[in-house]
Amino acid sequence: MRHLVERFYADLWNRVDLDCADEILHHDVDFRGSVGLHAHGRGAVCEYVSMVTTALADYRCEIQTLIVEQEQAAARMRFSGVHIGPFLGYPPSGRPVEWQGAAFFTARDGLLDTIWVLGDLDTLRGQLDTNA
Repeated sequence: MRHLVERFYADLWNRVDLDCADEILHHDVDFRGSVGLHAHGRGAVCEYVSMVTTALADYRCEIQTLIVEQEQAAARMRFSGVHIGPFLGYPPSGRPVEWQGAAFFTARDGLLDTIWVLGDLDTLRGQLDTNA
């Protein structure tokens, strides 16, 4: 389980290696992202990854704490990037952004099946708002 979560962030998100989705995500994975969007299935998760990494250049997910117990895991996360494209209704600002989050995972058949990520959207929106 630890390896799946680490690959989810290192390969799928940080390297934007969408091909690894077949190796780590269940075909009908249920994913709720830190920015409040929902994706069901590998393809939808890959679209979500592309949307976020297109809007936020140099996007990084840093696992700060990872706790694993059998087929479940929880992680304390730090997300960051540079706001270069429309994101959460905000036009590109060119600003660096970062926010904290927590992620919860379950696995089925040796693949990530359910992923629920909660992010500090108030902090993120404050950084995206060019009027702030």
